[in-house]
Amino acid sequence: NGSKTITFDVTMKIIADCTIAANPLDFGQSQGILATAVSVNTTLNVTCTNTTPYNVGLNAGTGTGSTVAARLLSGTGANTSTVAFNLFQAAGATNWGNTQGTDTRSGTGTGTSQVMTVYGVVPAQATPQPDSYKSTTTATVYF
Repeated sequence: NGSKTITFDVTMKIIADCTIAANPLDFGQSQGILATAVSVNTTLNVTCTNTTPYNVGLNAGTGTGSTVAARLLSGTGANTSTVAFNLFQAAGATNWGNTQGTDTRSGTGTGTSQVMTVYGVVPAQATPQPDSYKSTTTATVYF
């Protein structure tokens, strides 16, 4: 009536990894004349493994003729009008682009979700015809 024991290893390897989630940015559904700037914000949630450095970039979006420096919302109806807007890393400053080390936002992972605010501005401009205007922007986390 004896017994014998043996030990065994239990292992796991954690690799550098990140996830990103974004909330919509809505400049309003009842805008009239664009005589003054319209400023709103939204958030991105970035979760990276602890100590993993990362950068978050925002592309130009899908508005016709849009660039990172001059983003545009396009009419969703039959019109070809656009509305200028931009996305910033801080309120009223630092354009948020997609070139790592130049105009992206950096951070270091903690293993939990980190919130980043995206500041959106539609500057005062000649108001186009009534329509719904839209652009789909892609947020990318580089790690």
